[in-house]
Amino acid sequence: MSKDIIETNETTEDENEYEKYCYLCRRPESMVGKLIHLPNDIYICPDCMQNTFDTFSNSSNMQFMDLSGFDMSQFNLKGAQDIPKSQKVKKKKKEEKKQEPELDLKTIPAPHIMKAQLDEYVIGQDYAKKVISVAVYNHYKRVLTNTMDDIEIEKSNMLMIGPTGSGKTYLVKTIARLLNVPLAITDATTLTEAGYIGDDVESVLSKLLAAADNDVEKAERGIVFIDEIDKIAKKRNTNSRDVSGESVQQGLLKILEGSEVEVPVGAGSKNAMVPLTTINTKNILFICGGAFPDIEDIIKARLNKQASIGFKADLKDKYDKDENLLKQVTIEDLREFGMIPEFLGRLPVIYTLDALDKDKMVQILKEPKNAILKQYQKLLSLDEVDLRFDDSAYEAIAEKAMEKKTGARALRAIIEEFMLDIMYQIPRDDSIGRVTITGDYIRGTGAPLIDMRGVLALEE
Repeated sequence: MSKDIIETNETTEDENEYEKYCYLCRRPESMVGKLIHLPNDIYICPDCMQNTFDTFSNSSNMQFMDLSGFDMSQFNLKGAQDIPKSQKVKKKKKEEKKQEPELDLKTIPAPHIMKAQLDEYVIGQDYAKKVISVAVYNHYKRVLTNTMDDIEIEKSNMLMIGPTGSGKTYLVKTIARLLNVPLAITDATTLTEAGYIGDDVESVLSKLLAAADNDVEKAERGIVFIDEIDKIAKKRNTNSRDVSGESVQQGLLKILEGSEVEVPVGAGSKNAMVPLTTINTKNILFICGGAFPDIEDIIKARLNKQASIGFKADLKDKYDKDENLLKQVTIEDLREFGMIPEFLGRLPVIYTLDALDKDKMVQILKEPKNAILKQYQKLLSLDEVDLRFDDSAYEAIAEKAMEKKTGARALRAIIEEFMLDIMYQIPRDDSIGRVTITGDYIRGTGAPLIDMRGVLALEE
């Protein structure tokens, strides 16, 4: 084989395996985009080429030279080839995307199957799981048939109300994962009226488009979850313009109902530098969630209107200790809270989530497929250590979580705190075979029980 053929093969391998670089700025092709190939294997990025043209056009003293007799062959110019191999960057291997089955009438799970799947991940909230399963099933039947005939089925957008840490976001995340549809989760606190600092209402669709890999058709069948929806309630007793309250509700009306919306691609607001695309929202399912703090006082005031003197009168403090008073919420209560009637009218499915009690907290620690304690057991099993929790430990963790009054999200913080020393010390000692967490250790009055590998071998 001749020397020329060997050099050609090596050059081809380099082109396939290593990235090309701009001759001027030395940035790789993956960063600047397709490079412009010039003679003598010189590669220049579009930015450097444009800057060069701008320099020529802006130069007032430029003198044109006669280059007709100029011999370029005397210069030994090379492009990216003059960079040593030790400084070249290999191209990233493209990950092969698994072909995801498309959702159709045959593959969409029935409500009872959907609820059974939710039961594996979400503890309690049976009513909420039943409502969301039926609403999602009906919505995707409407989307997938696309044959309305003379009867047009309206969207079943949802409003879920529940105390903090009761599982609103987790419920939506789980249902989207089970259905394998794009999901966008956004926070209503960042939304403002168009033209003000903050995100426009169209930004919720931008996030959905990003979740669908900028596939408009896929995004138009997705789910949008708007959290903290209670934060855009109408402001009371204010003289300033309500740009983050009622104005946002007004802006969301057309999106919730279904319309053609111009959406900025990859940005939160429209400007001259951002490309726009059009998304039809008629088949996008919107789920709004919020804790609605202090709405219990509005519910109590409405219920206590029946209180009067007489044998059938209700006590004024009858509802003070009712933890699930939210179950009795009505449209009138939400309007009193500050939600406008037009907005509520576009959220026909309204349901509440229960506050978590101590028993539910213990179940959350033990039962879900991806329970946090199971995650730690898996981590320690990689070090060949058996992690166990006795019943008193579950009780102690649940008690601490109830004191924080932040629902299930308090569990993670508590577990991270007491597992820190264990996760730090165990890799130091190869002789440890089992660690048992007790309630005394959680409360700070004792230590975990440690069994050595030799003892465990004798027991077996």
